[in-house]
Amino acid sequence: MPLTPVAAGMVATIVTSLEMTQRPTLRPLSAVPFRLERWKSPAPDKYRVLFRRVGEPWLWFSRLVMGDQELSAIIHDPAVEIYAVRDRHGIEIGMLELDFRRDGEVEISFFGLIRELTGKGHGNWLMGQALALSWRAGVKRIWLHSCTLDHAGALGFYRKHGFVAFARAVEAFADPRLAGILDRAAAPHIPVIG
Repeated sequence: MPLTPVAAGMVATIVTSLEMTQRPTLRPLSAVPFRLERWKSPAPDKYRVLFRRVGEPWLWFSRLVMGDQELSAIIHDPAVEIYAVRDRHGIEIGMLELDFRRDGEVEISFFGLIRELTGKGHGNWLMGQALALSWRAGVKRIWLHSCTLDHAGALGFYRKHGFVAFARAVEAFADPRLAGILDRAAAPHIPVIG
């Protein structure tokens, strides 16, 4: 089977799209020392700080390269809900972004906790919150993307919570670490080739 070369300076990933078309039986949420807080119309700079804090280990950069006007058009849209996860000291340690802009659908656009909290079961609590907030009147489908740049357990995590894969694609993009958008040490599990 032939390999497809990826040019120096580029990163390639396999993106899997997953969906849930029936409301699952919601499980009791485990007690965690966190709270979920709705951010209505967050300032773009404040949003980017949390986006970077949560996403830098996984090469999230899409919202970092948007201008304030383009980003605000998304995060200030009344059909987009942004939530910050805060610890007991009020420090933002995670995020959830739900996009209701398509009739009858919810996209979980961004979902994550800071890297230090991964693998400790806290994601189950956050997914429980996401599903409880998403399944409301008129919603027939919740969907999201995961990719091979995410935590190794991400795809299994989504499937465990009832999501089913429906599409796969290959995405390639210029490495944001080489452009200085993200720190060069970000995502050490993905080599910088450039």
